[in-house]
Order: sequence, then C-alpha cells, then structure tokens
Amino acid sequence: MINKSRGLSLLLGAASLWLSACSQFTDRLLSDNDGVPKQMLARQVLVTLPDRLKPQWSAIKSELAHRHAIEETGEFPLSAIGVDCLVYKIPEHQPFADTIEKLKADKRIGLVQENQVFEGIQGGESDEMAALSYGPQLTHSDRAHRLATGKGVKIAVIDTGAEKNHPDLKDRIVESANFVEGGDRSFTRDRHGTAVTGVIAARANDGIGIYGIAPEADIAVYKACWYPESQHAKAQCSSWTLAKALDAAINQRAKVINLSLAGPDDKLMKQLLETAHARGITVIAAALEKAPNPGFPADSSLAIPVISADPDGKTAAPVWLKRYPQTVAAPGVDILTTIPKEGYDFVSGSSLATAHVSGIVALLLELNPQLSPDQIKDYLHKNGRAEATDLSVLDICAIIKRIGKSDEC
Repeated sequence: MINKSRGLSLLLGAASLWLSACSQFTDRLLSDNDGVPKQMLARQVLVTLPDRLKPQWSAIKSELAHRHAIEETGEFPLSAIGVDCLVYKIPEHQPFADTIEKLKADKRIGLVQENQVFEGIQGGESDEMAALSYGPQLTHSDRAHRLATGKGVKIAVIDTGAEKNHPDLKDRIVESANFVEGGDRSFTRDRHGTAVTGVIAARANDGIGIYGIAPEADIAVYKACWYPESQHAKAQCSSWTLAKALDAAINQRAKVINLSLAGPDDKLMKQLLETAHARGITVIAAALEKAPNPGFPADSSLAIPVISADPDGKTAAPVWLKRYPQTVAAPGVDILTTIPKEGYDFVSGSSLATAHVSGIVALLLELNPQLSPDQIKDYLHKNGRAEATDLSVLDICAIIKRIGKSDEC
C-alpha cells in the first residue's frame, strides 16, 4: 500500500550554509521557546577536556562557569576520542565571540566551538507515477544479491528516528538510541530516518512493499535530528547531538556510517570522523547539490560525497563538482521507500542517494571485510573501471568484478 501523503523530499542540510550569516541564522533558529530540546538552544558553546585531566573534570567544569559567568547546560563523554565535552550557555548580554576566545586561551581545554545547527532542506513533492523502486535495478544491486546481501555488516544511520515496527523494517533495526531531549516520544513517527533506513535495508522476499540495497545488513538508528513543529518542518540537528551519535557508532563498531546531512565545518565532528576513519569505518555523506560547495562532512576527505541521479541515470551537475572529484552518484529522484504508519511514498534528494551508497558499501564489505575506507572510496570513484572517467551511477556488479570477487553478478 502506498501512503498518498505528501512526499518527503528531505536532505538534512546546513543551517549555516552561507557562512557569512552563520551566527545570525543560528540565533534565529534556536530561540529558547518551550518544547525546543536543550541540545538545540541558542548561544551554547562546547568545550572539551582531555582524558589526562579526568580527576579534575568536575572542578574545571565549575571553575570555568564561575570565571566566565556562563551557565552549565550539559556534559557528555566522547570515549571514542578520549574527551569530556562540557556545554555552556553564554548569556545574552555577554559578547559571544569574546567569551569563546577567552575559553580558547585556557591551556587545559582541547577544543572550543559553538554548538552549531544542522537543518533539514525540504524540496517539492515527488511524482507518484514514477517508476517503482528502480534503485536496486539501476545500481545492479538486485543482481549482486546472488552474492551478497550485507549480512554481518553494521550500518549506523545517524538521522532522525525511524519506525522500527514498519512491516518492511521489522527486525531489520538491531539497535537504536536517542540523543535528542524528548526525542523518544517521536522516534517511531520520524519520516526521514524511516525513509533512509528503508532504502538501505527494507526486508527482501517477504511478499510486501520494497526491498533494500543491503536487506540483511545490521542497522543501528541513532536519532540526532529533531522535527521542531511538524513532520513537514525542517529537521534540526546540532554539534552536540551529532557528536554523541558518532561516538556511539564508533564504540558500537559500525562498519558504515550514513550521514544524510550537511552543514558548516565542525571541528568536534571532524575529530570523531578522523577516529572513525582510523578504525576502518567508511563514512557516506550527502552533498548539497544546489549550493556553492557540498557542505560538511561531504567536503571532507574523511567521507564519500554523494549526489543524486534520476531513473535515467542523469545527475544534476553541482557547480563544485570538479573540485570534489571523488563524488559518486546514486539513485535519489522519486525513490519509493518506507514512511511511518506502515506506509510507502516517493521521496527525493541526495539523502536517499547516500542511503543507496551505504547499502552498496555493505555489499562490498560482506564480500571483503578487509577493505579499508580509502580502498572503498577508490573503488566507488572508479566505479569498476581501471581509471576514473566520467561520473555515472554506481554499478555494484562492475565494482565486484574489479575487486576480483565474481564475474557472475
């Protein structure tokens, strides 16, 4: 059954895409209204303390608050990178940038940054007469399922929540966690995470709905993004929530991290992505297709940037494409996938293309668990060819043949 509700068409993107307007945009989004999770409030700063100072963490936390006249609003350890992260709110009457510079001067502190905001970018409605579930065919994942289904490969979907008991997702989500204050209540009603998860791992051969690119992968859904008002509003994430979700993904030994989001350069997230890369975790990130640059983390060497293709394999050519040659393309226009309340709908955006790539990477890792993130990036970039040529939709069978695993895909 296809739910006839409005198409999702979300790409979790940058709240501060235009960097010159970063602080103004953030303040406008994150007012202290009732119902706004504490992780999304304005004028918050993140401060990290190194593990070597662990006996002093509590004393330092209180001392910094008193010395700089700032309010303690949160604290969370990031064991993957060995730090404690303190969260303070800088009062309205106090210069924000000046306070940050004073904190940076403290030699005990490892990192100081604004709690940045990542926001959903919503497109128009999709055509419900589009070809049904063409992604597996266009990427040849349907043929690759004779060799691999993603079994034993853990994919962390860092996004909104997802409907865990959807008929096509039941028993496919082996782990879930919420990192947004109050987010548990809406976890299973969240559209974007449900749609992304369906593309990756919807159940196969069950006689209903659709099937995913990696239908037997182990999916962990980490909710780091939140809908402020309604399911048609733009989803918001923050440095705070995303850092906690990345830390969980690393510690729980995910092999692939799906980040269908983009935003401003973020030092704390970059540290976590460096650790993920060092531990052999492949990071797939959605790119902003109509912006001057792909956004972070897609513009980082630590991630594989993804843009969307239509059913004919045609892609939009972002103005930045030549500057990021390792960008890959996957189906992302009019994708039929899962939505809450046991429904299905057509959705579009590079967030869905990213989900296709995460599934493809899971298939490759099942066939060769020793592949490193750099090797995977190179194979995807060359797309089964000896050398990289033009950008075309990923062909999993060509890549499998290239790595010498089978000629039978």
